Amino acid sequence: MTPLLKPGDEVLVDPYAYRRTPPQLGEIVIAQHPYQRDLRLIKRVSAVLEGDRYQLEGDNPDESSDSRAFGGIPRHEILGRVTSLFSKV
Repeated sequence: MTPLLKPGDEVLVDPYAYRRTPPQLGEIVIAQHPYQRDLRLIKRVSAVLEGDRYQLEGDNPDESSDSRAFGGIPRHEILGRVTSLFSKV
């Protein structure tokens, strides 16, 4: 799949999107990286796992650090839903 985001692109995030409803398959979210606490991830929800965890995957698997490497992300570490993309091109 072609990467949705390119260097320099900007996103608009709704940090309240998942207060009452869970993330849905296919949505693009911002999440806390599980090992690098100062890093945020922008990934697509690809599966719902046991224990309120989510499989997050990048659109470019050859270049993406995602759940295939570090496993599911707990819901409380999903920080918001991407609502808009602004390309600099």
